[in-house]
Amino acid sequence: MILGLTGGMGGGKSTAARFFENAGFKRIDSDQVVKERLLPRADVVERIAARFPEVISEDGTVNRAALASRIFENEADLAWLEDWLHPLVYEVWRGELASDPNGRWVIEVPLLFEKRLENWFDFIVCVSTSSPNQLARLKERGIPHSLAGKRISKQLPLAQKIDLADFVLSNDGTPEALQAQVGHLAARLTKA
Repeated sequence: MILGLTGGMGGGKSTAARFFENAGFKRIDSDQVVKERLLPRADVVERIAARFPEVISEDGTVNRAALASRIFENEADLAWLEDWLHPLVYEVWRGELASDPNGRWVIEVPLLFEKRLENWFDFIVCVSTSSPNQLARLKERGIPHSLAGKRISKQLPLAQKIDLADFVLSNDGTPEALQAQVGHLAARLTKA
């Protein structure tokens, strides 16, 4: 079974994914794949440096904050990066899923619906939260309000994600409340 876990930026996808992991699911965090497995690769750094030399740090690594600032200012730059980076992410997914084809998986995918990835998953779970909670969490992460707004605007509205998902988890309460919802859903899906 493969669950696609989506929702708005700052909505609590990673927290929910950890709770699924605690419930016996194997977890793939798409953002972590980019950060830890793709951005350190020499070929990826080289390609980014050719287009955005100003986002390469003195030590030769990609400055992720500078890259985010750059691509969310320009639609063409964002599309360019996503068009060649996302297939590399999917390649990592395939390798991970092949390691345990009968396992229970949860994959965090912020742009699941935007990139029309529904067919990858048996079920899609959306983590929802109110806009004030979302913005407060992003502020806690050090993301300026203006950049948070730009990044959120590039995603499908949360209401649409909720409508398209098979299951919705509410993350407006305590972490324990979210954990209880995940536990209930994981048990239900395991019985199915």
